[in-house]
Amino acid sequence: MLIVCYGAKGGCGTSVVAASLALASPGATLIDLDGDAADVLGLAPDIAATQGLAEWTRSDIGADALSNLTHPVGDVSLLPRGHGPIADDPARWSLLTTWLAGNGPGVVDAGTGDPPVTLAQLAGELLLVTRPCYLALVRASRNATRPTGVVVIDEPGRALTLGDVERAVGAPVVAHILLDPAVARAVDAGLLAHAVPRRLARHLRGVVGTSSRQVVA
Repeated sequence: MLIVCYGAKGGCGTSVVAASLALASPGATLIDLDGDAADVLGLAPDIAATQGLAEWTRSDIGADALSNLTHPVGDVSLLPRGHGPIADDPARWSLLTTWLAGNGPGVVDAGTGDPPVTLAQLAGELLLVTRPCYLALVRASRNATRPTGVVVIDEPGRALTLGDVERAVGAPVVAHILLDPAVARAVDAGLLAHAVPRRLARHLRGVVGTSSRQVVA
């Protein structure tokens, strides 16, 4: 199973949701396309400076090398972004998903905007992480990517409803998470990898599989 999380607008909580989904799945690999995962998990700063996915996509090295690029985080592994551009090579993405068959499930933090086309096609779940914000939903509706489900990070005072979100995006809301100061405290303290706040974990439980689609190989 490959789950791709992405946001239409920055600051919606994509990296925290992706990390929390991975942490909720023992044996999972968190694949960082955005560059924030190590910091969100509270890992040593030198991990963000190591080679990672970007270097691998630009090489002709086999998939076995990916195991040497990952870092253990409790019961899961992190494949850091690395440095430089990420090559949008269909053959490399296909090889990555094949590797994940023995090292997964895989959760991708694809950052903001459309994920790589081939990666999106190979994903079993495409989760848009958003707030019920007019600007975010306008951007999401203009994206080429069509999500299979939406994770809504809500806060008091928003006028838009979950129904508004579903109509704007054209996909069901699979998790509705109220903005929780405990999550921000866990990230700021570098504790998310040790204990996902219970409310966040409860809302994300069951997300996987609620919007699954047939994978396009």
